[in-house]
Formats: sequence, structure tokens, C-alpha cells
Amino acid sequence: MLIHVVCFKYKAGTTDAQKKEHIERLLGLAGLPGVVELKAGADVVRSARSYDTALVVTFADRAALDIYQPHPQHGPVARLGVDLSEHILAVDFEE
Repeated sequence: MLIHVVCFKYKAGTTDAQKKEHIERLLGLAGLPGVVELKAGADVVRSARSYDTALVVTFADRAALDIYQPHPQHGPVARLGVDLSEHILAVDFEE
């Protein structure tokens, strides 16, 4: 399995409605080809080092991630994350 983790630190001024829409759109990616499991949610600890939202996707393998990345439904959601965020980090690891 390949685990794909993306964390978003939103720009100042990002509204609660925008954050909620972003999470809903991330969750909407669950049905894309190659996705075994997908979770997304807002940070609840809110420590100084916390990011605001995280996406965790499980894929069968690297090939499945490579199919997911260019998928037409993924692009607009990825762009929304870029537009809303001052910083995004990603980690991909095998389980």
C-alpha cells in the first residue's frame, strides 16, 4: 500500500465556508480510480505547529497514485488547495 498525506496551512482570511468547501471537495475524491481509502478533516488540536486540514489517501501502489494525480476531477480540487493555502506539504510512504 502507498499512503499519500497532504497538509494545508490556509492563508489568513480564508473563511470557514471556504475551509468547509475544501474538505468536502477533498472527500469527493474518494471515488477516483485507485483510491482504496480516503480521509480528510480539519485539525482539532490547533497547536503552533499544526496545519489546518489534512488529506490521507491509501492507494494499492505507486501506479495507482500516478493514475490519481492527473485525473480530471483531482485537478480542480488541487488548484483550490493551492489558492487557499500559504503552505502545503506532502508525504508519500509505503506501508
